[in-house]
Amino acid sequence: MTARVLSSRAAVVAGGALLALSPLTAQAAQATPPTQNASSPQAARTAPAPAPAVAAKGATLVDGASGKTLFGKEADTARPIASTAKIMAASVVLDTKGVDLERQVPVKQEYRDYVTQHSSSTADLQTGDKLTVRQLLYATLLPSGADAAYGIADTFGTGATSAERTKSFIAQMNTKAGELGLSHTTFDSFDGGGNDSSTPTELTKLARHAMANDTFRTIVKTKQYKGEAPAANGRTRYYTWNNTNQLLGSYDGVIGIKTGTTTPAGDCLVFAATRGDKTLVGTVLNSKDRYADAAKLLDYGFGADTAKNMKLRTLPANTQRD
Repeated sequence: MTARVLSSRAAVVAGGALLALSPLTAQAAQATPPTQNASSPQAARTAPAPAPAVAAKGATLVDGASGKTLFGKEADTARPIASTAKIMAASVVLDTKGVDLERQVPVKQEYRDYVTQHSSSTADLQTGDKLTVRQLLYATLLPSGADAAYGIADTFGTGATSAERTKSFIAQMNTKAGELGLSHTTFDSFDGGGNDSSTPTELTKLARHAMANDTFRTIVKTKQYKGEAPAANGRTRYYTWNNTNQLLGSYDGVIGIKTGTTTPAGDCLVFAATRGDKTLVGTVLNSKDRYADAAKLLDYGFGADTAKNMKLRTLPANTQRD
């Protein structure tokens, strides 16, 4: 479907601080003044760049500071979102008042079993190891570990059993969506493996909220994390997690955020980039070429012409695919 530029509008995130960055100039969206000769050299310089054609079924791009919409394609249509749902899981944890990120969480066998049962991406957490909440966030957001997301839900949910606690955590994710005004966003899993859905507009709004948190920003811009944890046998376990987001290190200025892939959702990407005093945040859902789509949208927002020469960063051989 032909991409179209949506009318400008300010998006306000309820209950969360926004990215404190200077507003993106509106140069790319300005129209040629009606009194100007469109064939003149001056008109050629000031005419708006054509909206990019993207393969994604749904997409949006906004100014990171103001929330002003710069581009939209079926931006308000709800679609499956795959592992980009983990952005909300992380936000629930990081928005918890007084959260102790150094709290140790023992890895249960059921976390590993969940990965096997659902053929999910994994951080390969080992049963009996004790990881901090901070490490679980890295393990959730970089290799998109469903085992780590399970650990988070089991730790921050309430109830007598793991099933009750994970159900409680998913309810918290939906409550947070309501608080943020995401009326077309619903979660029925803690890792995006269920019938989780949202719109490009609302996922981008969630991303702006998440990126207001220093810890979240630090994690999602990390290409590779190396850490250690006490193992069940009393020794030390060493973990290495690679970020599944290949846009990092491939397009100048990218600072995150999260990939997602399932058969119903297709390839999805929530992304953000900063150049100078401009930060752009966007989403592409169900794309046949999510990185090219994101790069085209960022070029459009920055008034650049670099996407066509972008070469994707090669991921290590053992990196999860998500």
